[in-house]
Amino acid sequence: MAAHPISTAHTSLLSRGMLAVMLAQFISALADNALLFAAIALLKAGSAPAWQIPLLQEFFVIAYIVLAPFVGPFADTFPKGRVMLIANCMKFLGAAAMLTGLNPLLAYGMVGLGAAAYSPAKYGILSELVAVDKLVKANSLMEGSTIVAILLGAVLGGWLADIWLAGALYAIAAGYLLAAAINLLIPRLPPSHPLATFAPAVMCRDFIQTTMRLMRDRDARFSIIGTSIFWGAGSTLRFLLVAWVPVALHINDLSTPANLSGAVAIGIAIGAIAAARWVDLRTVNRALPAGILIGLAIMMFAYTSNIYTAIACLLLIGLLGGFYAVPLNALLQERGHESVGAGHAISIQNLFENLSMLLMMGIYILLSKQQLPVIPITVTIGGLVLVAIGGLTWFRLRSRSDVM
Repeated sequence: MAAHPISTAHTSLLSRGMLAVMLAQFISALADNALLFAAIALLKAGSAPAWQIPLLQEFFVIAYIVLAPFVGPFADTFPKGRVMLIANCMKFLGAAAMLTGLNPLLAYGMVGLGAAAYSPAKYGILSELVAVDKLVKANSLMEGSTIVAILLGAVLGGWLADIWLAGALYAIAAGYLLAAAINLLIPRLPPSHPLATFAPAVMCRDFIQTTMRLMRDRDARFSIIGTSIFWGAGSTLRFLLVAWVPVALHINDLSTPANLSGAVAIGIAIGAIAAARWVDLRTVNRALPAGILIGLAIMMFAYTSNIYTAIACLLLIGLLGGFYAVPLNALLQERGHESVGAGHAISIQNLFENLSMLLMMGIYILLSKQQLPVIPITVTIGGLVLVAIGGLTWFRLRSRSDVM
């Protein structure tokens, strides 16, 4: 009987830790998304060519790719709450550098360094705070709160960038500092898979071996490829909106594309809630039809010319995306926690997701530099998503039938 109060206290500590993780993630994600629109406004104010706007994402994701061998082991070797603290401080430095006049592309790349370190810790800590059977619900809660932050960050960032750009940057920098302070409230959980050495050559070799080991796991491979397709398309769609709105809706401010990206965020939150209700790790294949429909919904959106129809299409794209991506994220965390460590697994996922973003954004930049109209570009991106997730679904279902 004496052990019961200890058990209750431990559960309470984890609950407070989960709350701190969610709150810090919310504020950090809000600042991330506000900063994107501030950076776009800075490029426009400097009369940068239009193709440099999507290049912001390329500078951001390079950090994820270059640091992929290091950020996963870093997150698994130290308490993840402290890793998140360090990452938010790095994001603050990037926002401050943008405020002091550094080229927005370079400053946004600095924020990417912090984001690359932050991601394995924020997702990896979930498998340390909750039981396996609660992972989909924990991911749904994380994604839902993050999506609300994306919505508010995009709306506030676009609005502030239109009326007071310097004020937007001051507020964003303060947001990163607040998130870092909240990270101090996360309990110091023991490291999950600490490395014996941080020698770069050893870490790169470990990363390659870990990647090969994880990719041999059928479920992990399926999750990594599936989420990579989704986030590559989602990242590209956000920048497509900046070019699409003036052409299709004849509106030339930053607030409208920011608000429309918020519609996608609301949809993802709804989809995440639905996934928590109807999908678990045993029934993850239920998410696949939603993934296929994302491509069709993007293609349908390309030809809309009314703002309310556009909002409806974007809500649908987000809903399908949330229902599709959340269960796949939970599946990878479970497989990663059981094998190579959740932080390692998320860093590998980040590598593939950001390679996908780099590829899709590269296609967009290339087509844009060739002066192809934005509507055919949007249809092309939607078609790529349709074919990619359709092919993934076919291989997934075929492998399941082979096993049976």
